[in-house]
Amino acid sequence: MLGVIHYPTYALGALLIVLLPGPNSLYVLSTAARAGISTGYRAAAGVFLGDTTLITLTSLGAASLLRTTPVIFDAVKLIGAVYLLVIGYGMLKAARDLWRERHATPAAPAGPEGSAQPAPSGQPEAAQTSPFRRALLISLLNPKAILFLLSFFVQFVDPSYASPGFSFAVLGGTVQLFSFLYLSTLILAGHRLAAVFRVRRRLSATLTTGVAALFIGFAAKLATASAAG
Repeated sequence: MLGVIHYPTYALGALLIVLLPGPNSLYVLSTAARAGISTGYRAAAGVFLGDTTLITLTSLGAASLLRTTPVIFDAVKLIGAVYLLVIGYGMLKAARDLWRERHATPAAPAGPEGSAQPAPSGQPEAAQTSPFRRALLISLLNPKAILFLLSFFVQFVDPSYASPGFSFAVLGGTVQLFSFLYLSTLILAGHRLAAVFRVRRRLSATLTTGVAALFIGFAAKLATASAAG
C-alpha cells in the first residue's frame, strides 16, 4: 500500500509508541486541567505541528545529519533539555505558591467550559500563555524523536517504491491519528480533573510537584541522550 510494508505491524508499534508517557502528552494533560478543553486542544495543535515537522524532516534526511554531526546533535539536545528544565522549575515555583495559598485562598467557582480557570497545576496566568507555542517547542526540541522516527519508519518503507514521500505520509498520518485520539482522551480527562483540583489545593500542589519532577527527569534524560541511542 503506497510503498508501506507490514502495515499492521507498524500500526501496532505506532500505537504503543504513542501511549508511552512523555513531555508532549503530559503538557497537554496539564494544560487541559489548568485552562479547559479549548486551550488543551491549542496545546495539542502545537504537538501535531511539531510531530509533523519532525516526520517531514526525517523523510528529508535531517535525522541522518544529526547522527553524523555530533556538534549539531549536542546543541539541539541541550537547548531542548534546558527548555524542559525551565518548565519544570516554573511548575515547582507554582506548587510552592499553591502550598502557601491553600489555607488563605478560597476555591474559585467553576466557569464555563474552555474558559481559563485557576491553574490546577498551580501555574500563574503568565505561565499559561501561548500553549500552542510552548507545546510546539517541547515537541521540536527533541533530536531523539527524529532519530527514533528514522530508525522506526524505514523498516516499513519499500525501498523500491518510486514515491517514498507517499509512504512517509501514510506512516506519519497513522501515528498522528493515534496521537489525536490519545491527546483528546487526555484533554477530556484533564478537564474533568480540573473541578477536583479547584477545591483541593493540597492535591493540586502535590500533583504539580510530581509533574515538575517528571519534566526535570525528561530534561536529564534528553541531556544525556546520544545520537547512537
